[in-house]
Amino acid sequence: MTLTAGAATGSLHHDAEQAELYRERSARLRAMSPADAAPELAGIATSVRRDILTTIQSAGMGHVGGDLSVTDLLVTALWGTLRLDPRDPGAPERDRFVLSKGHCAAALYSALASCGFFPRARLSEFMAPLSPLNGHPARLKVPGVETNTGPLGHGLPVATGCALGARLRGESWRTVVVLGDGEMQEGSNWEAAMTAAHYELGNLTAVVDRNRLQQGARTEDTTALDPLEAKWASFGWEVRDIDGHDHQAIKEAYAPSSTGRPVAVIAHTVKGKGVSFMEDRVEWHHKVPTDEQVALALEELNR
Repeated sequence: MTLTAGAATGSLHHDAEQAELYRERSARLRAMSPADAAPELAGIATSVRRDILTTIQSAGMGHVGGDLSVTDLLVTALWGTLRLDPRDPGAPERDRFVLSKGHCAAALYSALASCGFFPRARLSEFMAPLSPLNGHPARLKVPGVETNTGPLGHGLPVATGCALGARLRGESWRTVVVLGDGEMQEGSNWEAAMTAAHYELGNLTAVVDRNRLQQGARTEDTTALDPLEAKWASFGWEVRDIDGHDHQAIKEAYAPSSTGRPVAVIAHTVKGKGVSFMEDRVEWHHKVPTDEQVALALEELNR
């Protein structure tokens, strides 16, 4: 095969320096109280948001609105909650993280790069021909990705299988899965929710990025989800309702189950969070900012 100009090749490997920094810093953040860890997590999230914008700008493709809404949830999971090691991403004892809304790959890749799973400079290859950093995460191409995602409604079933596998093996690792609220219209999620409750998978946490917008409209105008909290509770889950941009609240919500049941976190978020002209605007689901708009957005994030 002949490579086109600008095509990306080569597998991804951890960034040794950043991975070591992550190992030390994430251990400290996990041990800190949610209130004490929140300012530092917020700073990491701002840096990740900047990378999301420049990554999508470089590629000319992406889902910037959902990327920005889910950033705080990703950062708090990867930096402040889960036991992960970029130097050994397949370690059997690792916690598992699944981003079910795989179209928000730019956010996941930016967060993984911030941890040192691969060099941050490789973000410039996002969606380039032959790049491992595809528009949807691929397990065999990107370290830190547990399963291929993109077809909506698949992440929670896979995460339920991970959590059940830990139970059967007598292992202590946890599984966290982040879903888009629009994909809660998929029946496969409710089958998985019923299964997880049946097996009392207290080692499973499902987080709904509740920004109330999907590809072309508001979720409630497409197929209404409310009362979403009550629906999860009726399936037998322990439900936690939070501000999905409050790092203290997120870290608290990621605490292990207090009931032995699986935990559902309804994280109320804003699509395009952090960039005023993108916030709560449905057109930014799949719109690419111009260079001038990226400059304005970065200026806002740098304040």
